[in-house]
Amino acid sequence: MSTAPTAPTVAELEEQERRLVFRRFTNDDAWALGSLLVELAREREAPVAIDIHRAGQQLFHAALPGSAPDNDAWIARKRRVVERYGSASYLVGSRFRAKGTTFEESSRLDPDAYAAHGGSFPVTVAGVGVVGAVTVSGLPQVEDHRLVVEALERFIGE
Repeated sequence: MSTAPTAPTVAELEEQERRLVFRRFTNDDAWALGSLLVELAREREAPVAIDIHRAGQQLFHAALPGSAPDNDAWIARKRRVVERYGSASYLVGSRFRAKGTTFEESSRLDPDAYAAHGGSFPVTVAGVGVVGAVTVSGLPQVEDHRLVVEALERFIGE
């Protein structure tokens, strides 16, 4: 019998962000990272949509079999959290939960526009900061987050 993956701690999520930093991030990097995510998702037959944005521009998007238009709405909501907080959407939600509340209750942001659920991770460039986000939607939030982190680890070489 399989069990749901254990949720990472706030400290583990923060450590992922410290490690997963690019030296540069070009349009070609977005294409290669997005293609890697598609490959990983196809191996798992994951019904996901994948999106990579940099500086307000969509550089990559794919909708795999089984994904739905609603996944694109989730992508936008999760990405807005990364853009506003400069941290992974799952980390932001986890920080609120660690304080005994929820993002929806305490952020004072419109839940139709922002979702602090797993699956969007900042694209951080060394010496620059957060320049974009890579986002997956379609799986339970821990799995969305883990898929993005796995791809980033492979791509960056961690």
